[in-house]
Amino acid sequence: MNRLRRLNFRRKLNLGITLIVLFVAALLAVFVTRIAANALIEESKRRGAVLATNLALRAADPMLSTDFLRLKNLVDELLNVDSDIVYAFIVDDRDQVLAHTFGRTFPLDLLEANKAEDGHLSVRLLDTGRERIYDFAAPVLVGGREFGTIRIGLSRTKVLDVVNGMIFAISGLSVVALLVAVVISAHFAKRITARIGALKEHAEEIVRGNLHLPATTSLRRNCWEQRQCGRTECPAYGDTERRCWYVKGTACAGCDGRAYPAKLAQCRQCEVYETFAGDEIEELADTFDVMAHALRAHIAELRETERDLTRQQGIMRTILEVTPDRLALLDEHLRYLSVNKAFADSLGLPPSEIIGKSDFDIFARDAAELRVAENRAILTTGMPVYREAQDRRDTTGNDPASDFGHGRDEWFHLVKVPVSDETGRIIGVLSTARDITAIRSFQDQLIQSQKMESVGKLAGGVAHEINTPLGIILGYAQLLQEDVPPDAQMHQDLQIIEKQAKFCRKIVSDLLGFSRQTQSQKKEMCFNNSIMEVVTLVRHTFSLENVTILADLDDRLPVIYGAPEKLKQVWMNLLHNATGAMPGGGLIKVRTRLDIMNMTVTAWFADTGIGIPEPNLQKIFDPFFSTKPVGKGTGLGLSVSFGIIEDHEGFIEAHSPLPPGFIDEDMPQGATRGPGTVFRVVLPLEPLGAADLPDTDPRAKVQEEEPQEYPNNENRTGEGTL
Repeated sequence: MNRLRRLNFRRKLNLGITLIVLFVAALLAVFVTRIAANALIEESKRRGAVLATNLALRAADPMLSTDFLRLKNLVDELLNVDSDIVYAFIVDDRDQVLAHTFGRTFPLDLLEANKAEDGHLSVRLLDTGRERIYDFAAPVLVGGREFGTIRIGLSRTKVLDVVNGMIFAISGLSVVALLVAVVISAHFAKRITARIGALKEHAEEIVRGNLHLPATTSLRRNCWEQRQCGRTECPAYGDTERRCWYVKGTACAGCDGRAYPAKLAQCRQCEVYETFAGDEIEELADTFDVMAHALRAHIAELRETERDLTRQQGIMRTILEVTPDRLALLDEHLRYLSVNKAFADSLGLPPSEIIGKSDFDIFARDAAELRVAENRAILTTGMPVYREAQDRRDTTGNDPASDFGHGRDEWFHLVKVPVSDETGRIIGVLSTARDITAIRSFQDQLIQSQKMESVGKLAGGVAHEINTPLGIILGYAQLLQEDVPPDAQMHQDLQIIEKQAKFCRKIVSDLLGFSRQTQSQKKEMCFNNSIMEVVTLVRHTFSLENVTILADLDDRLPVIYGAPEKLKQVWMNLLHNATGAMPGGGLIKVRTRLDIMNMTVTAWFADTGIGIPEPNLQKIFDPFFSTKPVGKGTGLGLSVSFGIIEDHEGFIEAHSPLPPGFIDEDMPQGATRGPGTVFRVVLPLEPLGAADLPDTDPRAKVQEEEPQEYPNNENRTGEGTL
């Protein structure tokens, strides 16, 4: 069956026609030969009956006259006339043989083999052992009385020989007819299969993408030529690839503008259709041409659409890749379908390792559970989410400058919206996170600046009001000490008054500095020298309290435009705060780094003290906020420092606890430390109003000079002790 299925159509057609013709020829041969054989046998029987009846009539007179010679002549004559007759003899009514053709010996058994019954002809088939014979017994009647019987034996074998000859002739004619039919069917199959083969080749060309090869030959005349309509606006006019009945909206009379095959019922009545329409194979070929034409048009549209989609996808992908927003698309099972570069970079993974995974595969379990719960709520309710989120990063890098340079806490405006298909069913979640850390920082700085400005105005007014009476109290206390003996109690009391007055004068000085009521002259200065002067100044005092200072300064000697005395006040405040956070002693590390790309210089002041609780980190720069006992601090040091740095167009921030590795490598072996705190100060190399400054470019001061040696600073790696 498989082998037959693999035969080509032409061979199948030839084989089918041959088998049909062979079957019909064999069937006809069988029926014809059988009918012919039966007809010949019956004809032989009728002939034998006629011969026996005629012989009975002719033998009546010789039997009445007992003319045996004449009877002998009659039977011999019959044997000579018909070669199919095997014997003939005549018997009387007493079964006496009167004449026969057997020669000397007569087979007596033959007398009883057949007899005429009731005066009628009797026919029997006798088997002699050598052949089979039809035996005819005809009575000899004279006046209605039976005088004897005529017996004739007709050979059935010779009749069958004739029948077999006829069968052979018919079979030969059938074979000849079969051969002729096979030749004709082969030619017919070749003509038919040639057209089908052409359709097959055309279909293969279509599969290969060659849609411009026609399946049929072009018309000798086209519809507009036959009808001579001259209607150039007709869609079929000039179209030599398709028949007009396959073209939609033709301008023919009666055409309702429908497309194929709906318009075919109308076109069948058209003279053009009657003239040029072909058989089913030609219609199939025309259909292939129409299909190829439609495919070309459709493929052209698809390619144009593909180009548009590719271009739009490229534009969209470029937009998504360059945008700093973190974008992610999740399916209904909350697995990532697509992410942009910003999202992947935030996780430190390539997009290929994120797509197809869930939040549990990427984030820590607690964070993943929160994200999944929120996304499931969006899938269930269809309600979008708009909120601000804080991203707390692990600062485990080896370079703390890099960690703090990018910030530990990042704020994002998070938007999550459901994604629906054309039926309205929610099939995913689109998440976008925009970094608003800078905006939050600006907001915090603005709030802080406004708060400090308001407090500064109040503090400045108060400071001016109490500065004069405070100076009088201090002056009179000093004058009275000159009039009182040094060992008197009053002298000691006056010293206490002088000390407290000086403390109040310091508070007034801080208030005036905080309110920026005093002016300072800015100039070009070395950033590292400013820090080292303060470090050298407090070195001895801090060492008495078991506090060690390590310096790791950038050897490119960054030069800024600032007020040296004001900045020294900031460094002093930061170092004093660090010492106050280490009552049992500890380590302070001062680090500076120059950032040429961003034109900034950064300083870190890190200590190993008790740290700052997280709630206080947001309030440490507020005026009069202090965690020190009464009389130990005014709460203005960091506020004044914040104002000074802001006046230099920079910013200051605090982080606690310290990141791992920031100061651990500098700790003495076996030493212990607290959580620690680090203050980060960033100042511009060139102020925003640089156009009003002298021509000297501060960046030129970022030297290719030899590193400057500082007192008691053995090297910049922090191994020297100050």
